[in-house]
Amino acid sequence: MREPLIYGAYGYTGELVVARALECGLRPILAGRNTAAVEALATRHGLPSRAFALDAPDALDRGLDGVGAVAHCAGPFSRTARPMAEACLRIGVHYLDITGEIAVFEALAALDAKAKAAGVTLLPGSGFDVVPSDGLAAHLARRLPGATSLALGFQSTGRLSRGTATTMIENLHRGGMVRRGGRLTPVPSGWRARTIDFGAGPTHAMTIPWGDVSTAFHSTGIPDIEVYLAVPPRARTMARLSNLVRPLLGTRPVQSLLLSRVRAGAPGPSAERRDRSACLLWGEATDGRRRVVSRQRTPDGYTHTAHAAVAILERLLQGSVATGFQTPSRAFGPDFVLGLPGVSRSDDPMEDA
Repeated sequence: MREPLIYGAYGYTGELVVARALECGLRPILAGRNTAAVEALATRHGLPSRAFALDAPDALDRGLDGVGAVAHCAGPFSRTARPMAEACLRIGVHYLDITGEIAVFEALAALDAKAKAAGVTLLPGSGFDVVPSDGLAAHLARRLPGATSLALGFQSTGRLSRGTATTMIENLHRGGMVRRGGRLTPVPSGWRARTIDFGAGPTHAMTIPWGDVSTAFHSTGIPDIEVYLAVPPRARTMARLSNLVRPLLGTRPVQSLLLSRVRAGAPGPSAERRDRSACLLWGEATDGRRRVVSRQRTPDGYTHTAHAAVAILERLLQGSVATGFQTPSRAFGPDFVLGLPGVSRSDDPMEDA
């Protein structure tokens, strides 16, 4: 079995993935652009390291020499996923990442034929984005074959890492996204609101451009998909107001200001905070006549990302995953997520829509 490599190993989530890999008995190669940072982390754990950037194909190919699978943890993935995935296709290395970006999922889905020809698995979204929600979507489709509409939602008590916040800021000017008739459809930020019971009573939620708008369609074929985030009503008001200045949100001065504030903060939630946090997921599928609702609970999103990414990395190394573009539930089934630590699921009875 060839070696695993974790790229972006010294980032906030990358370090969590490294720690989980060690817990599971893996001895990954640690990699990233910053030579000093990756060597320091590798020395701390007694692991091999490699330093290489993603903008030099020859160096990238050398960096992946002898590697069986890459866990790509260096975002924003809108800039980093394509070069890493294409390198994996060139030299026959399986690929996973922890993105939640719709554009990245669609870009890698477009590489499906090339990946199959190369005998390579491309499995983006191997963390909290989108392992639990993708499993929930596939479970709902299994409960209601022929469903035409899918809504997913989540509520978290955790905090964002710098990397997650950076990705969100870089996409503020893009607005929202849903799927209608099988097509990705742009909508305003905060486009729709609804009340959702995540398991502890009614909660206000609004639509967000979450990765499942892409992946749930690939997993289930359901043509109409929306994803909701539990937020206070005032948050939706702010989101709707942001539509008035959306072009400004993508300008360099505004981006620089917002990103400087993110960089001044902590890299991510502490271990104690993660241990106290949880994520609640809700899903609903309808076929116009019937309605099914299911719920899931996971640990904090970053903890769950480490669990999921390493479990998928192990399977990729074993060569037991279908080649080509995959989603978590297509690769492993709707119940894969239930085998990860701290995950549970419950179903409401089917009812009339």
